[in-house]
Amino acid sequence: MNITQEMIENTLGMFAFLAVELTILFLVISYLVGVLQLYIPPQKIQRILSDKNGKGYIIAGFLGAITPFCSCSTIPFLKGLLRAKAGFGTMMVFLFASPLLNPIIIGLFAVTFGLEVTLFYFVMAMGVSIIAGFVLEKLGFEKYVKEEAYAEPQSTGCGTGCGGAVKPESKWLKIWRSTWTDFVKVLPYLIGGIALGSMIYGFMPTEFVAQVASEDNPLAIPIAAVIGIPLYIRAEAVIPLSAALAAKGMGLGAVMALIIGSAGASLTEVILLKSIFKNKMIAAFLFVILSMAIGAGFLYSVIF
Repeated sequence: MNITQEMIENTLGMFAFLAVELTILFLVISYLVGVLQLYIPPQKIQRILSDKNGKGYIIAGFLGAITPFCSCSTIPFLKGLLRAKAGFGTMMVFLFASPLLNPIIIGLFAVTFGLEVTLFYFVMAMGVSIIAGFVLEKLGFEKYVKEEAYAEPQSTGCGTGCGGAVKPESKWLKIWRSTWTDFVKVLPYLIGGIALGSMIYGFMPTEFVAQVASEDNPLAIPIAAVIGIPLYIRAEAVIPLSAALAAKGMGLGAVMALIIGSAGASLTEVILLKSIFKNKMIAAFLFVILSMAIGAGFLYSVIF
C-alpha cells in the first residue's frame, strides 16, 4: 500500500467515523437538552447562569468542566442555552470551557503528564474562559448572535390523526421533532466541516507537525496552536497523540498549544457555529482559543 492510498483510506475512515459519531452525539445531546428544558424552566436556567456578582461565570465554567462534550457536541447544548435566554457571557464561558475541561481530557492529562501539568492546564483553561466570556459580554458581542438562533424550531407534520380529529402529540415525540428540525438545519455545516477536517487529518503527517513545532523553532508554539484548530481530534486521541509528538521532538510548550487549539476549537465546530454566530463573533471565538493556546504554551515553557 503506497502512502497516498493510505492517506485516502485514513481520510475516508475518519469521515465515516466522525459522520456517524457526530450525528449520534448531536441527536442524543439535542434530545437530552430538550428533555432538560421540559423539566427545568428557561427562567431557572437564566437565573442560574445570570451574572450574580460574577458567580454565573464560575458556575458556567464548572458546568462546562463536568459535561463530557467535545468541541462539536457543545453546539446543541449552546443552542439550548440561547433559547433559555441565559446570560451571553456565561454562555460563552460554557462554550470555551466545555471541550477544554471535559472529564476525559482532565483524566488523560493527569495520567499522561502528571498532576502539576494538569493543574496548570485546568487553571489556564478555566481562567481564560471566564475572562473571555466576561470581556465579550462587556464589549457587546451579543449583537453578533444570529436572531434565528434564539427561535424554537417549528416541528413539521400534524402528528397522528391528520385529516380528522388531531390527537395531542406526545411530549417526547414533540422533543424529537424539534431535535430533528435542528439537526436538518445544521447538517450541511456538519458534513462540510467533517469533510474538511478529515482531509486535513488524513493528509497531515505527525512527523511534519513535530518538525515544524520542534523546540529549535522560535515560532513553534504559535504554529502548533494554528495547526491544532483545523484538526478534529477527539479527547481520547489528542493526549496520546501529543505524547507521541513530544517523543518525536516537539517542544512541550508547543504540545500544550496544540492540545488547547485542537480541543478548544475545530474546523467542524467553526462551520457549525456559522449557523449561530455572525462572522465577527466567530473571529472573536477563534482569537480567544488561539490566544489561550499560545499564552499557555509560552507560560508552560517558562514555568516547566
